[in-house]
Amino acid sequence: MNARAAVLVTALTALAAVATAPASATSGALLPAVTPRAETPTLHDDEAGGNADADDPAIWRNAADPGRSLVIATAKEGGLRVYDLAARPVQSVPAPPPAAEGDAPGRFNNVDLVHGLRLPSGRADVAVTSDRGHDRLRVHRIDRDRPGGPLTDVTDPAAPPVFSADQDEINDQRTAYGLATWTDPATGRSYALVSRRERTTVALLELTPTPAGTVTYRTVRTLDLPSAFRLPDGTSWTPCAEPGALPQVEGMVVDPANGMLYAGQEDVGVWRLRADLTGTPELVDKVREYGVPATYDEPSDECVAGPDPGYGGSRLAADVEGLTLLTESDGDGYVLASSQGDNTFAAYDREVGDDNEYEGGFRVTAASATLDGSEECDGAAVLNAPLGHRYPNGLLVVQDGDETPADGDRAGTDFTFVDLGDVRDALDD
Repeated sequence: MNARAAVLVTALTALAAVATAPASATSGALLPAVTPRAETPTLHDDEAGGNADADDPAIWRNAADPGRSLVIATAKEGGLRVYDLAARPVQSVPAPPPAAEGDAPGRFNNVDLVHGLRLPSGRADVAVTSDRGHDRLRVHRIDRDRPGGPLTDVTDPAAPPVFSADQDEINDQRTAYGLATWTDPATGRSYALVSRRERTTVALLELTPTPAGTVTYRTVRTLDLPSAFRLPDGTSWTPCAEPGALPQVEGMVVDPANGMLYAGQEDVGVWRLRADLTGTPELVDKVREYGVPATYDEPSDECVAGPDPGYGGSRLAADVEGLTLLTESDGDGYVLASSQGDNTFAAYDREVGDDNEYEGGFRVTAASATLDGSEECDGAAVLNAPLGHRYPNGLLVVQDGDETPADGDRAGTDFTFVDLGDVRDALDD
């Protein structure tokens, strides 16, 4: 999520968009609603709660017993959390401590899976996580019935920083942020695509096993998305942010059928580009706030927005966050994007030839007084496969950035589980 500097511009420009655009295009309340089946215990980002803040989930399917599949999710300084399909905790993996006193602690931001990664001991499914605190990737082998928990850290201790040259740069926290994995079907090689916090850079890292049975990585290439944009009136626009910060990417997903990466530049929109980071990126859709002039106000640490010139999109309200891919057996499906600014999800046709046409959207709303929906969603994951009796139609897991009911003054977050059949019904409305 962007720093507080983007909060005011998001609110003001969203109001401006509502005033000037058709209600059907801007009002999340008009979209169909789905309700969750379960949610995880609340995480609290304070000392008493272990500085745990829910962010991004991944769904691992147990092929031998789908009903015993798992959700693996990041909790930032709280490390990783593993849940069963009833949303009950299975394992908690702490983030690594600071390298030295005064250095940044480990902070797990995004997670994705690689299936059948080749290790010296044989092929294994692994969870790959961006450790923003240490500017590294962390790799955990998944063994469902291992005593002590299904995740085992197999990260090479010598794995290098992703973007930083030294510890001082790491402590500045312009580090590994968003993450998606990809296995090239032509070569069988597996990669992680990693974005950089407060920068527009995306890096392609090849995951490589070591003789010791651990996993490291090497940088293949990097690509910088634009930070400034030419508007139809001939002026140049850059999203407002804290001084020195550029419009970052977080949510990402790769379509394995065609090797296309979808990347959410939070205050700009959704990009489509080749997962090998060659070729020219294309902007699939823009946030409503695209092109709105704003000025950073240092005393308030916020952005003050000007009038909306009307160059933005109509489906996404900044920030655009968690991206995930819903694949169908017939080759169809959707790219799903979290529209964080209005608590909705947008669905785009996954076919590149159709220019990823917008297909509809939905909200995740409360099922009861104690089972709420999803607000300010950071991350999402979907799996279209039967998962036992609980989710025979598949599963959507979304982060809830504002867990309710609140625990007094303590802010809370969690992960919310939605039956995928309900999502399909909503998109078919």
